[in-house]
Amino acid sequence: MSAELLENIKAYWNNRPCNVRHSNQSIGTVEYFDEVERRRYFNEPHNYKFAEFDRWKGRKVLEIGCGIGTDAVNFARAGADYTGLDISGESIALAKRRFEVYGLSGRFIECNAESIDSVLNPNEKFDLIYSYGVIHHSPHPPEIIANLPKYMKSGSTAKVMLYAKNSWKNILISGGVEQPEAQSNCPQAMTYTVDEVRSLFSMFSTVNVVQDFIFKYNTEKYINKEYVVEPWFEAMPDEMFRLFEKHLGWHLLINATL
Repeated sequence: MSAELLENIKAYWNNRPCNVRHSNQSIGTVEYFDEVERRRYFNEPHNYKFAEFDRWKGRKVLEIGCGIGTDAVNFARAGADYTGLDISGESIALAKRRFEVYGLSGRFIECNAESIDSVLNPNEKFDLIYSYGVIHHSPHPPEIIANLPKYMKSGSTAKVMLYAKNSWKNILISGGVEQPEAQSNCPQAMTYTVDEVRSLFSMFSTVNVVQDFIFKYNTEKYINKEYVVEPWFEAMPDEMFRLFEKHLGWHLLINATL
C-alpha cells in the first residue's frame, strides 16, 4: 500500500506542482516567477517571516520539498548554500529553471524524503533543515522527521510547517465543504495537534510551535486573481481575526533546535 500511495503522491504533484497556477504569464519566465512569488507571500506573509531568509547567509540550508522554488530563491538570494529535495520531477525542473532565470546557484535532487539516506552523504551537516507544508504529504512523516538530526549538528535548526488538526480549515474539511489543497483528491495530508508535534520532535533539545494562517478570501474569486474577503471574516475586527488564527490556524510553525 505504501508503494502505491507513494506513486500516487508523486503523480499528484507532478500533474500540478504547488502554486504553479499562481500566474498567467508564460511559465519559466521572469514575469511568471515574479508573480508567483508576489502572490505566495501576499497570501501567506507569515511564511516569509518564518523562514528568516537573511539569517542563513553563508550557511548550509537543506529544504525538504522545494516545490517550484519560491522559498529556495530567497534562501539563495540571501547568500545561503542551498540544497533542495522534492519527489516531483516537474517541480524540480521548474525550480532549476527559476535559479537559471535569476542567475542563482543551488543544488536540486529529485527524491523521496523518506529515502534521504540514498541521496545525501551522512557526513554532510546543515545549519538549517527547512520544510514548509510538505512532510505531512508523505506516506510516513515520522520517518522523515526522525532522520533530520542525522544531517544536523549541535545548534542546527529545523523549521517545519505541518497542518493543524485543531483548525478552522480541518473543521471545514471534516464537514465536506473544503479540501486540504487547491487541487482535489490529494492522496495524503496528515494533520497534527501541538502535543503530537512535540512527540514527533522529541529528539530535539528545544521545540517551539506557533499556530497561524486562515485563508480568508473567497476561493473562486481568488482563482481569478480577485482578493475578496469572505463576509464572516470581513465583519471580524483584525484583533479578533488574529486571535482566531492563533488558536484555529491551519499551519503549525515549528522551530526545533538540536
